[in-house]
Amino acid sequence: MTVRTILEAKAQAKSLRSALAADGVVLSHAQSLKLVARQNGARDWNTLSAQLARAAPAPFHVHQRVQGRYLGQSFKGEIKSLSSTGSHYSVSVRFDEPVDTVTFGSFSNMRQTVRSTVGLDGTSVRRTSDGTPHLTFKGL
Repeated sequence: MTVRTILEAKAQAKSLRSALAADGVVLSHAQSLKLVARQNGARDWNTLSAQLARAAPAPFHVHQRVQGRYLGQSFKGEIKSLSSTGSHYSVSVRFDEPVDTVTFGSFSNMRQTVRSTVGLDGTSVRRTSDGTPHLTFKGL
């Protein structure tokens, strides 16, 4: 068994935990991550995670053109800054055209630049009250 990304490793840990739970074996999330790490030749989850982070190419880069949705509004723009925090990225996106972040008809709040923490898929960690991600984007 060899995983190539942190997301694959986490998915395997979740699958392992579910399969063992079906057989009556209770395993914590941390224990399942540790088992996946050992199955992949690492001594613990932190070691495997670090190895995978170094090996995986970055899914985004500064000055990359992107398109997506911010608070329900479509946009096109450019990544202005980017820093990695393991399996997440702190990203700043400048929109080509300002985006109105308010859905009320009586007033507006226009944003041209936003900062968010996103996963490897370009989906923000933070969500609105209905569960929709604040920001989602992909490369053009």
